[in-house]
Amino acid sequence: HSHQGVIALAAVREYVSIQSILDSAAAKGEPPLLVVCDEISDPHNLGAIIRTAECAGAHGVVIPKRRSAGLTAVVAKTSAGAVAHVPVARVPNIPALLKDLKKQGVWVFGTAADGTTALYDADLKGPAAIVIGSEGDGMGRLVAETCDFKVRIPMRGKLNSLNASVAAALLMYEVVRQRQAGE
Repeated sequence: HSHQGVIALAAVREYVSIQSILDSAAAKGEPPLLVVCDEISDPHNLGAIIRTAECAGAHGVVIPKRRSAGLTAVVAKTSAGAVAHVPVARVPNIPALLKDLKKQGVWVFGTAADGTTALYDADLKGPAAIVIGSEGDGMGRLVAETCDFKVRIPMRGKLNSLNASVAAALLMYEVVRQRQAGE
């Protein structure tokens, strides 16, 4: 039909600050759980990670300002509405963020095929940031060097890696399992 020559661009959701995510966890009396996406470029993966973060009770998701999918309509649809419930922060520098989180007592767990800590040996009960690397290259070098632990997911087949959103889900639900066991 006819229109009046007006168009609007609107963000799917407003980004939040890291501090607001940490404050939200503190208000709930829970150790913070952040999911840090290091250059996840596929909006379907980001949407799936946000959906799992909501289901697992993560306090927030963090994405970089550059070389990453943002909060688009595809991400919103893939998240099945979870973008309305999970705070997402966008930061200019992931390694700097991780260093700051460590100063605030948050342990940083990166996922890596060559990780030195087996997933089920990692102590994820305390304040934690889980870092999920990009689909093709995994975590960037500086991001990997900033992690307290590099966690390896057991692989029994012939392939040596999982989809980024699946790896994120496994780590998030190991956090859920460990924290429930500690209650």
